[in-house]
Amino acid sequence: MKTITPAAEVRRHILETGQAIMSGKGFSAVGLTEILTAAGVPKGSFYYYFKSKDAFGEALLEQYFTDYMTEITELLEKPGQSGAQRLMAYWEKWLATQAGCDSQGKCLAVKLGAEVADLSEAMRSALRIGTAKIMQRLAKAIEDARADGSLAVEGDALFLSEVLYQLWLGASLLEKITRNGESLKTAMAATHRILNIPPQK
Repeated sequence: MKTITPAAEVRRHILETGQAIMSGKGFSAVGLTEILTAAGVPKGSFYYYFKSKDAFGEALLEQYFTDYMTEITELLEKPGQSGAQRLMAYWEKWLATQAGCDSQGKCLAVKLGAEVADLSEAMRSALRIGTAKIMQRLAKAIEDARADGSLAVEGDALFLSEVLYQLWLGASLLEKITRNGESLKTAMAATHRILNIPPQK
């Protein structure tokens, strides 16, 4: 069992606090003082854990994607369901968590993607690597569903996963504008069509 050092715990706490705040306000609008005050960490100690705000942002995204991959792997490997059921459960969870005004639980790739990609090459790279891993994991889920016979759709699995992920990212961005859930419902309907899975009545 991996032992977590006190320093690693403090670093994680700062990242989690920063994520909670930036999920609502964005990256540029949040200063280090606000994060450290909320975390209860002296400002002078910040640079022990992170070289700069950009380095903090990079670490924040890396931790977010690590946690996200753990979460979706559990969902996509849930026992007692077919591959197609697990795949649709992923999109259903996305719909449930990304609709509405509450910033907690929102996709950080959607919230920060457009903002930080032009601000920091390191953060852009973290976003690129993180989203690529998600699409690769979804491609495996598509292949698994084909293998167990629950999904009958032609085409390269990675291409399909990229199309679907891009569809949902765009829908989530529109949801931030409209806040009515319609773009996410449209994404769900399109997902059923793309994967040739009839919607449940």
